[in-house]
Amino acid sequence: MTELQDKAAEPRDTRWRTVEIDFIKAVMIILMIAFHLVFIGDTYPYAKQLVYTFHMPAFLIISGYMLNTGRSLRRYLLTLLWIFIPYTVMEGGYTLMASLLPIREHVDNLTIGLLAEKIFLHPLGPYWYLHTLMLCGLSCFFVFRLPRLQLLPRIIILALCYAFLSRCLHVVSLPCALYFMAGAVLRHSGIPFLSFFRPSLLSAVPFVLIACTPACLDKSVPGGVAMVYFAMSLCLVLFGYCRGVVLRAMLFIGRNTLVLLLFSPVFTVLAKIYQPALLRIEHTGMLFLAVSLAFAVAGCLLIAAIMDRLGISRYFFGKAKVLQ
Repeated sequence: MTELQDKAAEPRDTRWRTVEIDFIKAVMIILMIAFHLVFIGDTYPYAKQLVYTFHMPAFLIISGYMLNTGRSLRRYLLTLLWIFIPYTVMEGGYTLMASLLPIREHVDNLTIGLLAEKIFLHPLGPYWYLHTLMLCGLSCFFVFRLPRLQLLPRIIILALCYAFLSRCLHVVSLPCALYFMAGAVLRHSGIPFLSFFRPSLLSAVPFVLIACTPACLDKSVPGGVAMVYFAMSLCLVLFGYCRGVVLRAMLFIGRNTLVLLLFSPVFTVLAKIYQPALLRIEHTGMLFLAVSLAFAVAGCLLIAAIMDRLGISRYFFGKAKVLQ
């Protein structure tokens, strides 16, 4: 869901960075924003459970795949720093907001200790993804730089690292870490992304069958793992049908998922202001969903554009322009 995978990729290495990957990222970030709207998630809980089975695992696979362990340690740590800075600012702001507003993740009695705990150990809101990304990426970077090891021993060591982070330190979800590892293994096995994830309309059949099986709507069970694959396959089918301005818009969104992840909670909270008015016009929530998605995406991109224009991005993201 973020530019860590983009930054960590080799420049001009089209084997790793493809427009198809950007398209998948765009679909997943739009789904993320949609079901962060409380009304949509509460009104359509089964659809939310279905989407939550595959959308963040897909991001984690892509992130692991795009991680370049061949870059220098200094460059990689700088990349992490410029993820950590906006993460810390936004997670801190979200935690403060959660202490003031009656949101689902409301925090009582906010203290400096609790704020530090949310930033470093157990983040609130969508920012858990960046937290997981940094911890999994750092572990993966060092394991795949160990000398004189074949792929299988590296996989075992990395899996043990993730198990320690999950079961002993309780700072990451083990299924999420393993999805990240799957992407890294795919890259280091030498298999191109589009050779493993292939577009096929036939993927719709098992996808629907799994979607109709509630026990499989869990990213940690075999059916959920299969759903992640079929969802990505169907995204690639959809990519083949997109043309013109729609395709350009989706690719632009896919290249800028970090700013949408960071700033979209602001707009999903603000959506509650106009929610009653739109629901009086159209009660199913589809109008509210369409307006809120447009509002959130446009708002996030506008914030990023303003930060670029004012020179703030250099100090917040580590580069003159964050929009790509």
